[in-house]
Amino acid sequence: YLADGGAMPRPSNTPSRLGDLPESLMQDLMRFEHQGRHGELLEVLAACVRHTQNLAIHVHWTDFVLTLSVFPTQRLAYASVPLEQVLSGGLHTLEVLQVERATLRPPGDIETALVGDPTLYHPLHPVLWTIALRGPRETLLPEISGQAAYRVAPGLLLNRLDMPNAMAACISHLRRQTCNLREICALPGMDRNRAARLLNALYLQAGLIVSRTHPAATNEGWFGYR
Repeated sequence: YLADGGAMPRPSNTPSRLGDLPESLMQDLMRFEHQGRHGELLEVLAACVRHTQNLAIHVHWTDFVLTLSVFPTQRLAYASVPLEQVLSGGLHTLEVLQVERATLRPPGDIETALVGDPTLYHPLHPVLWTIALRGPRETLLPEISGQAAYRVAPGLLLNRLDMPNAMAACISHLRRQTCNLREICALPGMDRNRAARLLNALYLQAGLIVSRTHPAATNEGWFGYR
């Protein structure tokens, strides 16, 4: 499988590494194909959540091909090995090989034969959070980049999600005040990398308010927004 570059059977005229997907999701992911690169894991996960489509994402993990099945409506993820084992390792090396519709079904589905081992389903929130903070992507997702200001949505619960103290303090600040990326980077213990990762993580928790019209939404004279 790896020797073939992660290629799997696909219809003609379908971009490399993208299987039979709904048209809107296909167009979303094709943005990265047109840029001469394949979608990073966080980009694929973000598209999966936006389009609420169950996906099987095949990734190169250590020396294996690992299939991560994601069920955004049920807020679940599934892998053939315990996800705690995957998330505790070096996430920065994860590489997307193939994306296709999920064959596996979530618990409670009427097609019980397609439901996996109940012990291998995992809440999706910690998966998205951990991959955003420790995965390969070090810049803002396209959906929240550019000229913008950010604030944490009221009522967002981040219980049991691990984060450095500096990020926790930054979240408290963003609950009270709307800031642009430059202002976030200037907070104690923060920098451009940490700020981008935190904002991506908050976005994937549906906990980030992005304003393009707020007075703080400016990147004039600063190139750190991309």
